[in-house]
Amino acid sequence: MLRITCMHMDLNLLIALDALLDERSVGAAADRLHLSQPAMSRTLSRIRRATGDEILVRSGRVMLPTPYAEQIRDEVHQLVTRAQAVLTPTAEVDPATFERTFTIQCNDVIADALLPDLAAALADSAPGVCLRVLGEADTTVDELRRGHIDLQVTDEAPGHADTRSTTVLTDSLAVIGRRDLPHDPSTWEGCAALPHIVISRRGRRHNRIDDLFEARRLHRHVVFTVPTLALALRTMATSDLVTVAPGLLAGRALPPLLRSYPLPGPATAVPAVLAWHARHDRDSGHRWLRTLIADALTAIADAPAPQ
Repeated sequence: MLRITCMHMDLNLLIALDALLDERSVGAAADRLHLSQPAMSRTLSRIRRATGDEILVRSGRVMLPTPYAEQIRDEVHQLVTRAQAVLTPTAEVDPATFERTFTIQCNDVIADALLPDLAAALADSAPGVCLRVLGEADTTVDELRRGHIDLQVTDEAPGHADTRSTTVLTDSLAVIGRRDLPHDPSTWEGCAALPHIVISRRGRRHNRIDDLFEARRLHRHVVFTVPTLALALRTMATSDLVTVAPGLLAGRALPPLLRSYPLPGPATAVPAVLAWHARHDRDSGHRWLRTLIADALTAIADAPAPQ
């Protein structure tokens, strides 16, 4: 158990300790808290004096937590989260006068479908709000827990107990391609006979679709991997290439030459999960934005399918 009295440790030190234990780097923790590296080094020295433990020790080019630091890591994070929730104002915001910058992380398929509606809503009701939209990370680092982003829209619920989430839309995978393809992509054989383009920010060729083909003793030929849906659509416009993407969301971006075909077999559900850290639960401004995004995605799900 963490045995640090209020006489020895104030909230700012706990916040710094939380960042140090999460980042395992004085420099990264300093960047996270918008401090200079010398200031964070001095803070680490204060934490060491308060706890009587080194907390982080250098091992070659990296810093490793001590056994005591590993033991208290989760408890420190929970203390910081609870303290921030208690000190967060709960008064409702007035969107017309609200001024704040939020950082949202989502893939380009969701961004293409969501941002036009959000732009219209913000221009109409909350002109002082600025949104920073980031693409999916190249690593598995939990950006919500680290405080680098305010909201995340992904296809699965986060695994941490201190992260909240709600499913705001359920889509189904579809095959996207030209209207005059030489094979019918709504059958497994026809889909396997066509060249494929895989959308992957990390450049991965294999995904869950390949598992579906292999279960039927089929194999698809991947010709391209591209990082965004927009690039995939431009590439397919002049070829027989097809791609697999969420039908509702991708369907809003299709040019006239392309159409959506049902993916063969039983529908493969793809949820859109809105996630945030527990420290924002009582934040009225954050709650207002969560509602705005959830309403926009729900409206997409309820809208008539594009022809």
